[in-house]
Amino acid sequence: MEETLLNLRASVNAFLSQFEPILLIFYPLLALFISWILHFSFCFLQEHGLRATFLGFLMSLAKLIPGVRKYIENEKQKVVEKLQSGSKSGRDSWQTELPKVRSGREVIEMMEKEKGKDVVWQGRCSGTVYIGGSQSEGHFSLTNEAYSMFSHTNPLHLDVFPSVARFEWEVVAMTSALLGSKETASGGQVCGNMTSGGTESILLAVKSSRDYMKVKKGISKPEMIISESTHSAYDKAAQYFNIKLWRVPVNKEFQADVKGIRRFINGNTILIVGSAPGFPHGIIDPIEELGELASSFGICFHVDLCLGGFVLPFARKLGYPIPPFDFSVEGVTSISADVHKYGLAPKGTSVVLYRNHEIRKHQFVAVTEWSGGLYVSPTIAGSRPGGLIAGAWAAMMSLGQEGYLENTREIMEVSKRIQKGIKDIPELYIVGRPDMTIVAFGSNDINIFEVNDIMSSKGWHLNALQKPSSIHICVTLQHVPIVEDFLRDLRESVKTVKENPGPISGGLAPVYGAAEKMPDRGTVHELLVSYMDGTC
Repeated sequence: MEETLLNLRASVNAFLSQFEPILLIFYPLLALFISWILHFSFCFLQEHGLRATFLGFLMSLAKLIPGVRKYIENEKQKVVEKLQSGSKSGRDSWQTELPKVRSGREVIEMMEKEKGKDVVWQGRCSGTVYIGGSQSEGHFSLTNEAYSMFSHTNPLHLDVFPSVARFEWEVVAMTSALLGSKETASGGQVCGNMTSGGTESILLAVKSSRDYMKVKKGISKPEMIISESTHSAYDKAAQYFNIKLWRVPVNKEFQADVKGIRRFINGNTILIVGSAPGFPHGIIDPIEELGELASSFGICFHVDLCLGGFVLPFARKLGYPIPPFDFSVEGVTSISADVHKYGLAPKGTSVVLYRNHEIRKHQFVAVTEWSGGLYVSPTIAGSRPGGLIAGAWAAMMSLGQEGYLENTREIMEVSKRIQKGIKDIPELYIVGRPDMTIVAFGSNDINIFEVNDIMSSKGWHLNALQKPSSIHICVTLQHVPIVEDFLRDLRESVKTVKENPGPISGGLAPVYGAAEKMPDRGTVHELLVSYMDGTC
């Protein structure tokens, strides 16, 4: 028996030896393939978690079955059509080609007719329009006049329009002085530019950080780390600039998890991000701890002050316990702050700031070999509307320290009143501890998205959130005189949902709820893209 086994083993070895040259080539390729699969799986698990990875895998397999895939596509189309139902109505009469010449008066009348179809936003929108009260009419008149006066200007041509170049310089200098710069742009290091909004400011900060770290550390496969509460503009930046993005869950206080972020830092990390405050819950991330982390690893650290830039400095002066959030924190390399939010400038104005010129240089694009001449541009846009820069300058000059201080006092007081009013509603809870003027709230007893639908039917336009399911209101000056109206309508809406559970007719609660719970995030992604493709 033993001899038979030895003979069999010898025969097998002889057979396999014939394939040895092939196996010597195949084994390394197989090992490389398995290594790649394991690396991809590990990265996916890190980013999405075990449950989401497993369910996503099952959904991918299910889609391979023709009948299942067709069913999913049909259901997806139903959701898209429901989402688009309002935005597509009336498009049959839209202009599709150039008309015959019309008089100026006729054109204005057509525009006034269309404006009349807009939602009545005064007082009932979360964020959106930040000016309000008795000052709004005069403020709009001022910024509109400033825009009109410089509507023909373009800061791309500095030699032709030095006026708007000065306005931009001064807006940047005044903003940097608010945000921790002890020196002005003329004598110090903090510098920056105006942009079209928070997203462009963020895109530029990410692009500059990427290119700066490539020069400083030779990083050619850049990665950046954000938390779940960080604005989606960073996802856009990651896609635009080919940067690997790691999204880390927030901690129990709904802040950026410093320890969690630290675990993702590696030799390719170029940037970490903190928000002051985060858009979903109005909570300030631990900026000092994140600054120390960035400094210890020698990487860039961007602070998103798009919402807080023109509130937090004044809230601190009013005595609110505002933690450090700006360039006074060591490690902060860039900041974004929107002037068109609480700065009360015309829409389309933001500022991106850098700790020094060495970083900002990487924001610029310079072209030397174009037949059209030498070209250099500071921002994503080449031509820029000088009228918006002039409008922002006019807003900041007219309001001054006293104006912003008084505005902050009013909106901070209103946000505290709203927090107290929500706490008095037993079915609701506040998400975390808001630091500023955003108040997010959810419920363990009723469907919060149904509450949102009913609030919408009463004319309120709030923001639906996920992780956890909740909604928020971003308090502006519009809400100062009607805060009690909001709390009354909220109490009534909660009562209605509690007594009549189930989605209201025409509401979007089922869509929001299904989107949050759907394990296959790829399908949710497809829904969003299909919705946008049909509405713009």
